[in-house]
Amino acid sequence: MPGPLKGSALTVKKGLSFFVTLSLLVSGAVLYASVDRSSFELFRRADPCRLSVAALLVVLVWLFDALKLRSLVMAAGERISFSFSVQLTLINYFGAAVTPMQSGGGPFQVYMMYRRGIGVGKSVAVTLVRTVLSLLILGLTIPFTLMFDIDIPKSGWWIRGFVFYVVVFIMLLWLVIILSLVKPRLIKRVSGIAVMLLARAGFLKQRLVSAILRWIDREVDAYNQNIRDFIRGGRNYFLLGLLCGVTQMWVYLSIMPCVIWAMGLEVMYVECVLLQALFLFLLYFIPTPGGSGAAEGGAAMIFSVFVPWSVAGVLGLGWRFLTEYTGIILGLLIAVKEFGLNLASGLPEKDEENP
Repeated sequence: MPGPLKGSALTVKKGLSFFVTLSLLVSGAVLYASVDRSSFELFRRADPCRLSVAALLVVLVWLFDALKLRSLVMAAGERISFSFSVQLTLINYFGAAVTPMQSGGGPFQVYMMYRRGIGVGKSVAVTLVRTVLSLLILGLTIPFTLMFDIDIPKSGWWIRGFVFYVVVFIMLLWLVIILSLVKPRLIKRVSGIAVMLLARAGFLKQRLVSAILRWIDREVDAYNQNIRDFIRGGRNYFLLGLLCGVTQMWVYLSIMPCVIWAMGLEVMYVECVLLQALFLFLLYFIPTPGGSGAAEGGAAMIFSVFVPWSVAGVLGLGWRFLTEYTGIILGLLIAVKEFGLNLASGLPEKDEENP
């Protein structure tokens, strides 16, 4: 299996630096624009027990996410322990945070599963299905969100623009998925052209090209077969994974209403869940690492629909820390344990005989 190139560690570190820097800058701007004296008065009325419930929901999100992943692995005919599925879940949060459009979690998971003896084709199929399930569950809420009369300050234009952008992106994604199933030779041909171009540009050694092309041919066939196995043989486990995914998303979307409830404010549960779902769906397509910047500013905007602006900024950032940053930090610790302090630089170089 080909490991990342030498620049991978640098890319991970740059992504992490970009994520932290942009998140801090936007967070500072949000706090500066929102916090005043009335903020502290409201915070003093917060109920610690209710906040503990919100923290418990975060842990449940991780557990159901891990159960979803484990079910999909079993649907592919493999077995992993629940503790390992939790590690895969957390490292996915870290990988998503340091890459544009949250795309880096899958490669980390694929490599960790490969080290446990699961083929790349199966691992790619599992991570792809996992991501598509999340997008499908969130995407199904969009028509309901747009039908509800939710007051979103000064945001109608960018929501319409983003929905159009997302629809086009998802159409392209489904086109690639369909082509990978019905036209695997085309995928091999396009991948081969990409490898040749990288070699000509000096990014790959010429002596590795033929081995890489053989590996691509083998893994595309394995991926194609494993997706078909999902459809034919792993139906029950797939349905279990779908059920876990729906439950995980429902629990996640309940955290924000729980935080508002902990502040002693009125909770508009359905509206809060639907608006969150649209926001999370759009974050998948923000080009910054982990959606940083847009996530912090967007969280404050979502809260401002349901709570006074003087507390919306702090609650938005607190919600973001609780639901995302905690998982990212734990994922970072797992990444360091797996790959060393240099992260991706600890992965093996390309094997000339068995890429």
